[in-house]
Amino acid sequence: MRKPVIDYKQFRLKEIGKPQYRHLLYLLGWIGYFALYFLTERFIPYEACTPVYSPLDDLIPFCEYFVIPYVGWYFLIVGSLLYLMFYNPDNFKNLMKFIIVTQIVAMSIYIIFPNRQDLRPLFFERDNLFTRIVGLLYQADTSTNVCPSLHVGYSIGIASAFLKEGSVSKFTKTWITLFCLSVCLSVAFVKQHSVVDIFAALPMCLLAELIAFFPYWKKKVTRK
Repeated sequence: MRKPVIDYKQFRLKEIGKPQYRHLLYLLGWIGYFALYFLTERFIPYEACTPVYSPLDDLIPFCEYFVIPYVGWYFLIVGSLLYLMFYNPDNFKNLMKFIIVTQIVAMSIYIIFPNRQDLRPLFFERDNLFTRIVGLLYQADTSTNVCPSLHVGYSIGIASAFLKEGSVSKFTKTWITLFCLSVCLSVAFVKQHSVVDIFAALPMCLLAELIAFFPYWKKKVTRK
């Protein structure tokens, strides 16, 4: 088993300003995001949100089995950040920069252009474990502030970070990329997002990629 680059056993919160721990400060971005998330959920009513819809949404059937990658996304975020935090702090910073940029862009759009989707089925044709999990998701997460999709944004960021990660195998890179792709598809199949939300996330991710991984792409261009 590989040895972590940094020994966090010696870490104390008061030492977070030290060079070897300074990358952890990027985690503060989550505090700002969750604060804005709860504020927008609380103070922007459903009626004030513009419905987001595409005719393509009607061609995509509800499929409860896609809740597996949808929920797996949460574990993917935690696992990815933990891995990079231990084994590549520089790439951890890059991924967090990517995430923070998508958070800023998405939350700004949610405030300036409040939106929602009305695609959720009124009832489930099947009763099984997966539809019950989807039902719990519907209860826990509102259908407002959906465009652009942060599920898609974070997934693209994670895939991008690991495709550049030298400490993992090609198999791992392929597996993570495919899983991230399944997450991007899952948002439409469990009717948590419109196709519009997926495509709207792409320019947001391009901006985040250019900001977060600018040194990487600069080096690539310089070599050519």
